[in-house]
Amino acid sequence: MSNLNNRMIYLAGGCFWGVEEYFSRVPGVLDAVSGYANGRSETTRYELIGQTGHAETVQVTYDANKVSLREILLHFFRIINPLSKNKQGNDVGTQYRTGVYYTDANDLSTIEQVFQEMTEQYGQPLAVELLPLKHFIPAEDYHQDYLKKNPNGYCHINVNQAASPVIDASAYHKPNQEELKESLSSEAYAVTQENGTERAFTSPLWNQFEPGIYVDVATGEPLFSSKDKFDSACGWPSFSRPISPEVANYKEDHSHNMDRIEVRSRVGNSHLGHVFPDGPRDRGGLRYCINGLATRFIPKADMAKEGYAYLLDQVD
Repeated sequence: MSNLNNRMIYLAGGCFWGVEEYFSRVPGVLDAVSGYANGRSETTRYELIGQTGHAETVQVTYDANKVSLREILLHFFRIINPLSKNKQGNDVGTQYRTGVYYTDANDLSTIEQVFQEMTEQYGQPLAVELLPLKHFIPAEDYHQDYLKKNPNGYCHINVNQAASPVIDASAYHKPNQEELKESLSSEAYAVTQENGTERAFTSPLWNQFEPGIYVDVATGEPLFSSKDKFDSACGWPSFSRPISPEVANYKEDHSHNMDRIEVRSRVGNSHLGHVFPDGPRDRGGLRYCINGLATRFIPKADMAKEGYAYLLDQVD
């Protein structure tokens, strides 16, 4: 008897080649099929979708025992511009509109919750349809697995991000300033809440490379992995990338007569440090220069008991 708990959701995210390839790489996804959904007729083909009003859509079949609908949707919002109407990447037209189409009414509350959170995050209405699935027509064979057949083919999204775990912002909370003053050291408070900078070579984390993760000292949100840490000899912990792209926010910083890109945490809005383009070329060329006081290191051996078991495969 199978232990699979197979479910389906239909996602329109612009050109279906990239969406299909992305979701085929998400752990727990069993199948991703390109097709056409929710047009004005029960049938269509690629040459007709401009006339029939269908959206390029991917049927995602997933094992709910391994990946939740919420996680699937957070992946989806990672790869689209949810404010862009009838346009994703370089593709323009109604067939490239974004949408979530469901077949199980029990899924609606989860979908609506994520839509509400995204609306609050972006501060304006989403241009993403939320509708029951009317019909789904699988696309022609030459469209299926297109990027596997044509690895250099056009794609408007970074399908490699599927390997980055989804960090659910709702799992982490920023205490108020009074609570932060109580829970953080005065030095950590100055760095994270007042944009301070620790002196080089003063953090015990700058030159330690034990397997584990580095979380926001204010909220516990995972930020970096030991897998991406390297010795830059600069005196601050250095990483080639965040553990997941959505946990870092960026701001221009013109303080101290310099032009820099500041890195802040997503949930806590903590000042973390800066990112520079002088990192290892074989790791993408970036150097995230991070204040050790802005993070708390959790060794791999302690990750499960502290609630981070889902990230164990992200460390060395």
